[in-house]
Amino acid sequence: MLDALFKPKAVALVGASTKELSIGNVIIRNLQKYGYKGEIYPVNAKAAEVCGLKAYPTLADIPGEVDLAHIIIPSQFVPDAIEECGKKGIKAVIINSAGFSEMGEEGARLQEEFLANARKYGIRLFGPNCQGIINSDPELNAYCNFTFTFPKPGSISVVALSGGVGALIMQVLDDLDIGQRLYASNGNACDVSIPEIIEYYGEDEGTKAIILYTEGFDKPREFLEVARKVTAKKPVLAMKAGRTEEGAKAASSHTGSLAGVDIATELIFEKIGVLPFHDEGEIVRAAMAFSSQPIPKGNRAGIITNTGGPAVIATDVLVGFGIEVPKLCEASIARLQETQFPQAALENPIDVVATAGGPQFRAALDVLIDDEQIDCIYINFVTAPFTDTDAVAREIVAVSQQRRKPLVCNFMTNLKLERYQKTTAILKAGEVPCYANPGDAARALGALVQYGRIQQRDIGAPQIFSNTDPAAAKAIIEQAGQAGREVLSAFEVYRIFEAYGIPVAPWQVVETAKAAVAAAEQIGYPVVVKVDCAEIDHKSDMGGVAINLKDAAAVRATVEEMQNRLGNYGKLGYLLQKFLPGGRELIIGASAERELGHLVMFGLGGIYVEVLKDVVFKVAPVTRVEAEEMLAGIKTAALLDGVRGEAGIDKQAVIELIQRVSQLLGDLPMIEEMDLNPIMAFADKAFAVDGRIRIQLEN
Repeated sequence: MLDALFKPKAVALVGASTKELSIGNVIIRNLQKYGYKGEIYPVNAKAAEVCGLKAYPTLADIPGEVDLAHIIIPSQFVPDAIEECGKKGIKAVIINSAGFSEMGEEGARLQEEFLANARKYGIRLFGPNCQGIINSDPELNAYCNFTFTFPKPGSISVVALSGGVGALIMQVLDDLDIGQRLYASNGNACDVSIPEIIEYYGEDEGTKAIILYTEGFDKPREFLEVARKVTAKKPVLAMKAGRTEEGAKAASSHTGSLAGVDIATELIFEKIGVLPFHDEGEIVRAAMAFSSQPIPKGNRAGIITNTGGPAVIATDVLVGFGIEVPKLCEASIARLQETQFPQAALENPIDVVATAGGPQFRAALDVLIDDEQIDCIYINFVTAPFTDTDAVAREIVAVSQQRRKPLVCNFMTNLKLERYQKTTAILKAGEVPCYANPGDAARALGALVQYGRIQQRDIGAPQIFSNTDPAAAKAIIEQAGQAGREVLSAFEVYRIFEAYGIPVAPWQVVETAKAAVAAAEQIGYPVVVKVDCAEIDHKSDMGGVAINLKDAAAVRATVEEMQNRLGNYGKLGYLLQKFLPGGRELIIGASAERELGHLVMFGLGGIYVEVLKDVVFKVAPVTRVEAEEMLAGIKTAALLDGVRGEAGIDKQAVIELIQRVSQLLGDLPMIEEMDLNPIMAFADKAFAVDGRIRIQLEN
């Protein structure tokens, strides 16, 4: 647990300063200004007091117990300071100082030294090179941080790798008058990690929603496993930097080159139910809705408006989130006819018209709350000068506080007018999530619906196929590794496929034209000839593939021509394979991701895979549900069902192929990259007709 960090009873500041603009002074003043309930102990060898508090020459001179210390001294003195913290019995330390692993070899050495001292005494370290934490609980008011935004109590907790972005998110929350619960920005994160912080927030009863900002994960598997448990209990809303960088790594396989820099993080978020955002304002506005509203049970929205245009804008946004705006049932319309003005529109959206007051809004809200066809409510509320807007606000609050269905409000008003300031105050006091623009309100409701959909999604467990031979496949890879070969031969690749029950077209690998003819006779014409050489990645580009060869003369001539033209690349082999025309060309691939495992790819295959780039990815292991989502997730998914009289493909065969590949990757983690391209999919079967595997050699 991290209670010593987030709920300190006493805080010491090693490096407390009398200089007003120094970090060692600002943190003390922040604690005082925020009303910290615990003891504050400045540590300064020269000053008698700091910020009106008695200062102590060393930690050992402090008379009381201390559970949290800030360290704000030059980096070279930090290891000794951690030793002193250990002797004092301090359990958590925030190292605000910089100059460690981010500064090179000497800094990394100092970091290892103070880490060793911390481990010796069981101290948890936060940072270094960080801001610190904030706990807004009125019983504590711990502002162990040098920033300048003083949040009011709330139920949204924030964790940010970047202190600058974290401060920005805090400021946006404050500008919108949204309360916060816990805040943490852990800098270099040498010990206490983001996954640990998220786990702590997950256990914190006062936290209803979590905002995460990250620039990547050192240990993505740890994040995946921890956050999976948290998202089952409460929403995690995340934003990651660096989404637009392309070509993060050079890769020779189709799969590696198609996996962008941010794909792994996006897939982790999808796998465990984290809601992704690309804008700091949008993530904060969504968090506001999560902090006070229940999660909808479905995707059907009821809309109430007293002005037409904003409702149209909102409807477009809601539909973009996959939200339905269904027609109300006859019973609901009948109830509305009894309570609304004659000019009102009574379908969905319900336009109560500009003259509507509290009774009309309340009647419409009650209808939507009771209608079983409605899962969530969207309100456009413009403060018309000829209505009692306070009464409308009170009715919206009363319905919202029932917490039967989530409700958001596009509140359009002029805050410069005193009469509407009271209306605004009523809505805020009632914790109604209000937004100035219809699109912002609709997107916040869309986030609630997305999370509800995630909570109901059950991807199941990965299927384990019994008719496999992992030992045989592993032996093939180990033999290649011992020979120092990263790229497996076609013979090795196809044997591995067969070991995992992956259907392949009849094949043989040969070294001469004469042997090629003999192999073709056994396989049966027509055949395909493909050059097999570790130095040739993309055979088609090099003229190393010939299809539909119908007799021995064509096979012999093709192999001899390839030998003459490509022999300078190294030793050549030739894969002979049955030619299977007429199928749909697909690709299944895999790429290893550091500390995570493998990403599995599916999409349109063949020579156009890198041109069209119509592919989707999942984090292995891939379940049947996820494999089905992969087939449905490509832009050209309709082609799989057949178009213009063409037969569709055997989807179940392809789904099984994806799952077998996933199992193969779990058993053989030393595979760095793998492509099955193309897979020829027919109406009743699917075959891998080409494959490539690259392995990670041991150092």
